[in-house]
Amino acid sequence: MTAVLAQVELTWIEKRIEQWLRFGHPVEDRILDRRRRLMRFAPGSVFAFVRWTANDYGTVISCLDIVRTVNAGEPFQAIPFVRPGAESLLALSGWPKVRRALEAIDGIEAMVLDPSAISPDYWRQVGARIAAGQRVSPYTRERHEAWLARRSLLS
Repeated sequence: MTAVLAQVELTWIEKRIEQWLRFGHPVEDRILDRRRRLMRFAPGSVFAFVRWTANDYGTVISCLDIVRTVNAGEPFQAIPFVRPGAESLLALSGWPKVRRALEAIDGIEAMVLDPSAISPDYWRQVGARIAAGQRVSPYTRERHEAWLARRSLLS
């Protein structure tokens, strides 16, 4: 089977539409014009995609999606601006929830870990806990080591 690269179109219109990657490793980054760029990701890549939109009265949309791109033939969800789609690990909307998820990402980076390389189950847990209004459990070195061991067994 041929690998299908997932693509994300990012738009940046200052103080109106701002879309960016919070983390992730694209295999291609192409500038389409002054306001748009196209990034492509290999199957199995994990990345965080932030979408923010405002009008004359303030913020209209604040969203954060953390997704895993899929291999050909794997099921996936439709995610705005991600083609053909991806597996959703975390999907939050509303600035207070998005801010809490960004703080969780900051905590992982403070441990000098790549957020795209940690356990996908952790991102699912973060999304569920934030959506339920619960405290987010911190990601630990022990949890990361367990994830790496589990992943090596699956390979």
